[in-house]
Amino acid sequence: MIHSQSDLTNQVRSASRLLVRELGFMKATLAATDYPPSSVHTIVEIGERDSLTAGELVALLGLEKSSVSRMVRKLIEAGEIEEIPHEEDARSKKLRLTVQGKKTLRAIDSFAREQVGAAMTYLTSEQQQAVNEGIANYAVALQSHRLGTAPPPPMQLDIARGYRPGIIGRIVQMHADYYARHSNFGQPFESLVASDMAELMGRLHNPRNEVWVALDGQRMVGSIAIDGEGEGGEAILRCFILDDSARGKGAGKRLLAEAIKFCDEHGFCATRLWTFKGLDVARKLYEDFGFRLEQEQEGQQWGATVIEQCFVRPAEKIVSSNG
Repeated sequence: MIHSQSDLTNQVRSASRLLVRELGFMKATLAATDYPPSSVHTIVEIGERDSLTAGELVALLGLEKSSVSRMVRKLIEAGEIEEIPHEEDARSKKLRLTVQGKKTLRAIDSFAREQVGAAMTYLTSEQQQAVNEGIANYAVALQSHRLGTAPPPPMQLDIARGYRPGIIGRIVQMHADYYARHSNFGQPFESLVASDMAELMGRLHNPRNEVWVALDGQRMVGSIAIDGEGEGGEAILRCFILDDSARGKGAGKRLLAEAIKFCDEHGFCATRLWTFKGLDVARKLYEDFGFRLEQEQEGQQWGATVIEQCFVRPAEKIVSSNG
């Protein structure tokens, strides 16, 4: 089941509220200090940059100038930061941490590393990577909305062809993770995918079979394969899946384009794929590439009762220059 934009928005809102509470932002003070969140952020930002002007703090924190002025004055009085001359503007001053402020920063950093590090131990390495990328993208999107600027374009993923170590396990993991969350598929589905992928990868020596992966560095974040040994000279499109971190980056369209190009080059009479009803985003992509729904039927091969769908794309008809 693919969630609507409204569903996704509500889920992100709920997760954001939980994140704020668990990180301690609902409390009067933050990170085991005697300071409110805005003061803690000020100490961290000045510490990371050595020095900042009050104006730069306003832009960084997204607070009113008067609020920042009051907070800065309190931190100066508390001995955490100090004002120093601005080397390029005699009318302005910079803010930097005092010796006490640097000590406070070390305590904040220690608290945060322990808090975040402990939470990350509950996640797999793949989940940790997804959290890292997801939170970073979400934070940039929020900032871009506040500032009215366009977010930086996502980094394009690489598409690689052929077998590589770990590909079977990674394809199975991406399928199991996604469909457990979105369709409540469990062990039968994961075992089915594992068996099918192991069998197909054992036939890649046949030039009519191929697999592609989307790569984020060396990490596989998407896959698609063509089984060119279907009945009647047809090709079967299989193992099309994206990791959550790869969504919205055009990887699905590029993977499908590679597979379709391969099918056209090998002259298959048609390309067939099996999926199930409810995956509307995927269906739209298939139809954009010329696939059409051929049949529907109730089935249980996925480990749960679903309406199976078969889509078929006929071979490209090549017209000669002579008509």
